[in-house]
Amino acid sequence: MLIIDEIMGVLSNKLLDIQEVVEFLKSKPENIEIILTGRNVPQEIADVADLITEMKDIKHYFNNGVPARKGIEF
Repeated sequence: MLIIDEIMGVLSNKLLDIQEVVEFLKSKPENIEIILTGRNVPQEIADVADLITEMKDIKHYFNNGVPARKGIEF
């Protein structure tokens, strides 16, 4: 398993070429799972993805004034 955290932000800021990531995903070995995280998945990535999940805030303790905690939220 390979996790590439927050790569969608990297792509949206044009720090990495989307086509390079697409080619990387297409050439991966069958026995490895690759997890890409981040918001706003480009269509080119969505086209080659097997699974896309969108997490949505329904209820969060931030709304009750609980501040972000070091080691938990950041």
